[in-house]
Formats: sequence, structure tokens, C-alpha cells
Amino acid sequence: MTKIDLSKTDKTYYTAKQKPELLKLAPMQYLAIAGQGDPSSKGFAECIEALYSVAYTIKFEWKAAEKDFGVPKLEGQWWFDEDKYGGVSMTDAPTKIPRSEWMFRLLIRMPEFVKKENIATAVFNVASKKGLALARQVEHFEMNEGNVVQILHVGPFDQEPESLGKLQGFIEANGLKRNGLHHEIYLSDFRKTAPEKLKTILREPVK
Repeated sequence: MTKIDLSKTDKTYYTAKQKPELLKLAPMQYLAIAGQGDPSSKGFAECIEALYSVAYTIKFEWKAAEKDFGVPKLEGQWWFDEDKYGGVSMTDAPTKIPRSEWMFRLLIRMPEFVKKENIATAVFNVASKKGLALARQVEHFEMNEGNVVQILHVGPFDQEPESLGKLQGFIEANGLKRNGLHHEIYLSDFRKTAPEKLKTILREPVK
């Protein structure tokens, strides 16, 4: 039985350079759970737990059907109330907007053969049989970012404004405009990796 590894079959999606670059992405599907608040909070950790519980339930169901896949990296979209904080720039947002005000959508990409009904069944099983009620908030999510500008950020999350500044400079220099939610792919497990060694892809959809 061949095990599918999206990080190897779709290297373009899971790699970035330490300088801004423009690329175009195809539509993709994910597991998703949305929330609001500090990423260091208990609620955020519980969202991650619920998301991974559903992801691994789906994985093992397909493995039993002789179609195994590796559960991909955690991802996240981040945004805030732009009516309330409309004057805050991309580079200033991480430091000027309280963490409690940030909204997020955590994501785990799913292979194309995973169907909505597979996700619905997994959600039901995790919520009812494993007693993880928050799993009921996990849902199928489709995203079509199209053109994006991205950069690989190496280091602590609180140093992201430096990399975001490079993205903003690239966007302005090339006459582009932001066209969607800020997107991050966590190549490192931030629960186990030293802050200075963290690797995170930062993406901004553009037009």
C-alpha cells in the first residue's frame, strides 16, 4: 500500500524562500475549525486537538480501505475587525491588535479523494464516541487563493513583523493589492520546537 504524502507530491505548496515570491495556487480542500482569541490560550489548543482528532480518524478510515495518507501540516488563517482596526497596517497588526481580538480558522489540508461525507462521519464519530464535543465545529472547507505572495519566516512568531514588512514591500513594489486573509503554514510543531528554529510560511492572497 502506497502512503500519500502531500508535502512530497505538492512541494510547491509546502515550500517557500526567505525572500518574497509570487505564485499561483489551485483550489484545495481542508478540515477547518474557526475561533477567536490568543493562540497561547487553552481554547486554541482545544481547537487544534479537535481538528487533529478528526483528521486522524479520517486517515485511519482510509488506511483501512488501503488508501493511506500522511496527515499534513497545521495551517491557519488570521484576521481582525477592520472596521475597528482599519488603520492598522499588515506589519503593525501583530503588535498593535490585542491577541484576544484576533479571529482564526485552523486548517488541515485533505487529499482530493476525501469526500464531504467522510468528514461528516469522522466528526460524528469523534464527537459521539470519543466525547470530544468541540469536534462538532470541524467542517469541510474549500479555499481558492489564486495568486499569493509568500515568504519563509524562520524564528519566533513575535518576529513575524519583519517578514511581513518584506511581503508588504514586495506587494507595493509590484503594484499588487491584498485579496484575502493572511495565511500561515506551520512547518514546525510549535509545541515542541524552540522558537528560534520555527519555520512558518507566510502567505498573502493578492490581485
